[in-house]
Amino acid sequence: MKKGTLLIVIILSGLACKNEPKETIDAEQESAPFVWEAANIYFLLTDRFNNADESNDINFNRTKETGVLRGFKGGDLKGVTQKIEEGYFSDLGINAIWMTPIVEQIHGGTDEGTGLTYGFHGYWAKDWTAIDPNFGTKDDLKELVDAAHAKGIRVLLDAVINHTGPVTDKDAVWPSEWVRTEPKCQYDTYENTITCTLVENLPDIKTESNEVVDLPPQLVEKWKAEGRYEDEMAELDTFFKDSGFPRAPRFYIMKWLSDYITDYGIDGYRVDTVKHTEEFVWQEFRTVCNGAFSAYKKNNPDKVLDDNRFYLVGEVYNYGISSGKAFDFGDKKVNYFDGAFNSLINFELKWNVAQQPKDEVFSRYSKLLETDLKDYSVLNYLSSHDDGQPFDPNREKPYETATMLLLTPGASQVYYGDESARSLVVENTVGDATLRSMMNWDDIQNDPKTKVVLEHWQKLGQFRANHPAVGAGMHQMITQTPYVFSRNYNYGNFKDVVVVAMDLDAGKKTLNVKDVFEDGVILHDAYSNQDVTVKNGNVTLESKFDLVLLELK
Repeated sequence: MKKGTLLIVIILSGLACKNEPKETIDAEQESAPFVWEAANIYFLLTDRFNNADESNDINFNRTKETGVLRGFKGGDLKGVTQKIEEGYFSDLGINAIWMTPIVEQIHGGTDEGTGLTYGFHGYWAKDWTAIDPNFGTKDDLKELVDAAHAKGIRVLLDAVINHTGPVTDKDAVWPSEWVRTEPKCQYDTYENTITCTLVENLPDIKTESNEVVDLPPQLVEKWKAEGRYEDEMAELDTFFKDSGFPRAPRFYIMKWLSDYITDYGIDGYRVDTVKHTEEFVWQEFRTVCNGAFSAYKKNNPDKVLDDNRFYLVGEVYNYGISSGKAFDFGDKKVNYFDGAFNSLINFELKWNVAQQPKDEVFSRYSKLLETDLKDYSVLNYLSSHDDGQPFDPNREKPYETATMLLLTPGASQVYYGDESARSLVVENTVGDATLRSMMNWDDIQNDPKTKVVLEHWQKLGQFRANHPAVGAGMHQMITQTPYVFSRNYNYGNFKDVVVVAMDLDAGKKTLNVKDVFEDGVILHDAYSNQDVTVKNGNVTLESKFDLVLLELK
């Protein structure tokens, strides 16, 4: 555990503050509601997390030698389900899992100057209607979603509408009415970020087009060979008739993505390359997703988890919370929230944590979420799959990473291996491959230091999951020295109050909590497993740890 840092979390659910009248607590109020604004989301590369079915490790003759960490490694849907059922995510306080795209990838590989690369990451779609056999089957996905929901865990898939996979000797280019193959994006204006290809040989879907197009011939041939052409066409006919949308490229893809909602009951999408597509596309996608989610709930009333709407979180690369709702292209500002996204990924937190005092980060985030971003949120992270400048690449600060990520207002994204100090620096890799090594299960099983790191993440994560005030509550500093703050959150009849103290010395700890808790209230420290009582407005406890988590006894 990191020396010199003490964190005290005091949590109260449903207890009146000192200056407020006490209220009767309903039975329904005792358990914390799930709210996306406070979610603790685990992000994993499906291929790199856990291999539970070695029989699907090789498909489509993807057997050529690749660059380091640029080929399929065997991770699959069954591997994720296995860890769900083992309680791994529940122990971490995870209440949502986001997986990289699982749709069928290009069959060939491409050389990007990094060595041969297959579509192990999922972002090179060949057929949106099929699950890539390297990841598993449709039955595997159903089992995963059902297993997650049984434990109160939501499931996010990853949506790509902006582009297809690269062209290879096994993968034909899509018709010209579907995609453009030039020019390459320059990223200096709005148009040069949208009406272009992200990189060479990554065909760009003509998302701006409303022109009616036929299915690509390679899909027609594929579906006929698989014996499902008539069924797929009938579904498309129904979709376009019911929706009134033209048979334009983007609407085909939206239909295919919405099927994962109606067929499996997924709870949300993380949407890829948002700023490279016209903003109205995402408003249309919101409409399609809402309709599919409503249909799923109507057809499966026994499987409805809550009344939350379908969740959409967008990747607007380099968006930061300081921008509020408006992302600035230089020549144009675009609001991606209204009518589309619940949340955007926040690329800013790693810099804030490294450069600013804690309360400056917490206070500013809370204020922005309650003003400029009211009714919306951000998804914070400190490491990710394609951010080449993570907060702690060598994993020298795993405790600080957990503390700051999980206590910063907004939703949190735990990248697979954050909790086990999986190194983000791998020798002989090129580019983002260094971020995408296999999950270090051996360290979790056999390394005592890793086990202690994991336990730290588990305790913080469970508190965050149990108490939405941590991520969605109003932040207020109580004292600067020692640094103490509160978070307050109300959701219907549910009330959550959180008090946190940080940077205290080890040993005996006394905190003034008189403005939050009444004398005589008994609190439990889940970190050292001891009870404490509020006396004269203070709580006093002693433990060998520099982290204390207190909750209502």
